[in-house]
Amino acid sequence: MISDFHVHTNFSGDSSTPARAQIAQAIHLSMPSLCITDHHDYDVHSGDIDFNLNLEEYLPAMELLQQEYAPEIQLLTGMELGLQPHLGDYFDKLLTKYSFDFIIGSTHFVNGLDPYYPQFFDGREEARAYEEYFEVLLQNVKTLDQFDVVGHIDYIVRYGPSKNRFYRYETYEDLLEELLKTIISKGKGIECNTAGFRKGLKQPNPHPDILRRYRELGGEIVTVGSDAHVPGDLGADFELARQVLLTCGYRYYATYEKRKPVFHRLS
Repeated sequence: MISDFHVHTNFSGDSSTPARAQIAQAIHLSMPSLCITDHHDYDVHSGDIDFNLNLEEYLPAMELLQQEYAPEIQLLTGMELGLQPHLGDYFDKLLTKYSFDFIIGSTHFVNGLDPYYPQFFDGREEARAYEEYFEVLLQNVKTLDQFDVVGHIDYIVRYGPSKNRFYRYETYEDLLEELLKTIISKGKGIECNTAGFRKGLKQPNPHPDILRRYRELGGEIVTVGSDAHVPGDLGADFELARQVLLTCGYRYYATYEKRKPVFHRLS
């Protein structure tokens, strides 16, 4: 079973699932390892949800769980870091003070708005909204270094009015080519996020064309994550993800320990 490296617990503002429940599900699925990656979106305003991760509680709790479950599963401590270009100094201070096994760098907010909310698309033509998202994502990746992989590259497509009905790699090729080349030049990876299957896209995030192009350009680091906020979604559609990755030219997927990739055969 492929290890899940994008999982949320009740340390995230948008999940009520105890970490033990996610760990128990991973053990039930015979995963060799699991990485909890709770949200830390700093300096954002998102209604009633607080996406600031309380690291003074989170990290000691994770350390105790790692020790407790060591005989059954390798538990890694991660974080899904909400990228914004002006937060570089804050991230540097954060990572000087705290240590992680793995950091996903995700773009959730565009000019203070999250595409998760329908009002993001008010007054915007959908294709232009997607383009604006990719522009901000590219700026984040070019500006910041405090992450290991770029999370769900086309996250916005999950929530667009027509989702991926008219979404094509070629429409945004210039932006996406520069993005992928930047990721590779920085020695970073991308993730294959299976939540897209559950969101009605019939594909992971990012689109297989993006996964394939990253590989063609020489990219090798790809993690697999369910983006599970409840145990029933943990590891969901991982066999589909395996087949997508193999079809896109990958032979290995990656996990991380102490911010370093570890490669595992896909077949």
